[in-house]
Amino acid sequence: MTAPRLIRLRDEDNVAIVLADIAPGETLDGGLTAAEAIPRGHKVALTDIAKGMPIRKLGQTIGLAGADIATGAHVHVHNIDASESPQAVAAAGNAFTDTPDRTVFSGYRRADGRIGTRNCIGVVATVNCSATVVREIVARSRAALPAGSGVDAIVPITHATGCGMASGGAGIRLLQRTLRGFIGQPNFAGVLVVGLGCEGNDLASLLDGIPTGPGERVRALGIQQAGGTRATIDEGCRQVAELAELANAARREEVPVSALTLGLQCGGSDAFSAVTANPALGYAADLLVKAGGTVILAETPEIHGAEGLLLHRATSDDVADALNARIEWWQDYVARNGASLNNNPSPGNMAGGISTIYEKSLGAVAKGGTSPLAGVFDYGQRIDRHGFVFMDSPGYDPCSVTGEIASGATLVCFTTGRGSVFGAKPVPSVKLATNSAMAKHMADDIDFDCGRILDGELSLAEAGRHIYTLLLDVASGTPSASERNGLGDFEFVPWQIGAVL
Repeated sequence: MTAPRLIRLRDEDNVAIVLADIAPGETLDGGLTAAEAIPRGHKVALTDIAKGMPIRKLGQTIGLAGADIATGAHVHVHNIDASESPQAVAAAGNAFTDTPDRTVFSGYRRADGRIGTRNCIGVVATVNCSATVVREIVARSRAALPAGSGVDAIVPITHATGCGMASGGAGIRLLQRTLRGFIGQPNFAGVLVVGLGCEGNDLASLLDGIPTGPGERVRALGIQQAGGTRATIDEGCRQVAELAELANAARREEVPVSALTLGLQCGGSDAFSAVTANPALGYAADLLVKAGGTVILAETPEIHGAEGLLLHRATSDDVADALNARIEWWQDYVARNGASLNNNPSPGNMAGGISTIYEKSLGAVAKGGTSPLAGVFDYGQRIDRHGFVFMDSPGYDPCSVTGEIASGATLVCFTTGRGSVFGAKPVPSVKLATNSAMAKHMADDIDFDCGRILDGELSLAEAGRHIYTLLLDVASGTPSASERNGLGDFEFVPWQIGAVL
């Protein structure tokens, strides 16, 4: 049999995805003739589509025809109008029935009862002014770690803010919530917080209510109080050495999957994201929820147009209202800044075949599987329940993951079609490729090739079960690709809002 040249995802779709570069005049499945060159992963019109009529993919409207589109034509940003906001309509579906065959993993139990997947030490800057000192403490402390240490990593948490903002404004509240989330992260056995001494985000307010000092897992140093840069670096290295002794005493133990919190992310997407990696990750997410775990979906601008698929799954009116409130906040926020939620995806997304934000949103929501939506949380807010939840964040990958980690994610799974090289210390990041060509080309950065679904080697369910097992293995200590590559030192990117003064 001739290998298929395109994929029609739903019977009601009037476009399909081509599986290889297509030349003008080529004959495709069903006798369809390509009217022009169409790149791999892009869309072809299956029928004539009049100007103003819906473009349908995945059974949903992803935009309107911006011009008359002939059968066999390339359908992309040049002839799709995304100025209106179509809303995805949820269809009745069957409940998820698969059962996880593994319900435990090996993690670190912390004093507060939370479970970590890694045994790291964090060195946290309160302000950009202490960032260089933090990095020097980390560099020296890494060099001094003895062979066979039980410390997985010493992680610098630095940023470009912490001062020049209103002391009681939204900006500093959000920064402190994010930093406090990292300070309390169960993947840190111990944390040293380094300030300058005169910043708005001062040590006293940031660490209010957190025990600090000798014998505690959190220590604090002020550069001005310690006597300057060199004195602070010397004392910081001494304190990190003490925290390393605390970390060395920790041991992995078998714990239930209900103790695991997974952050979902996608970036560098392509047209196959919604076909392979995202729904396969959604299947794994459903398995994790079935086992009692917690799964966080984020990136509010990237569910725009598809939020109806989540509202349909809300466990209460309060949950639905909370999600609607975040969407409304974003609509106001972008309007005040002269932007629009309807803007096209990134150049890389478009090169990969994604034409509109609605098309990307449909794929992004697929990462969340089918489980009920149990809660909606602010950026970096501590997740206080099990199940599938949503956390408000920008769509910018490092900023979104920073919020998920602050909220309590101890594992991240990241789907990519163009090829992302993201890391997320102190949390392992597992990379899923949407297509086999990229997975082979960037093999050192990919943990699992979901392109095998396209090739017919795996069913969606089989891929989902493979991913679930992989996630538990990584949570138990198997290094992810990003960890093997040493990535993650520069991906702490807190969301900055409010006035900079």
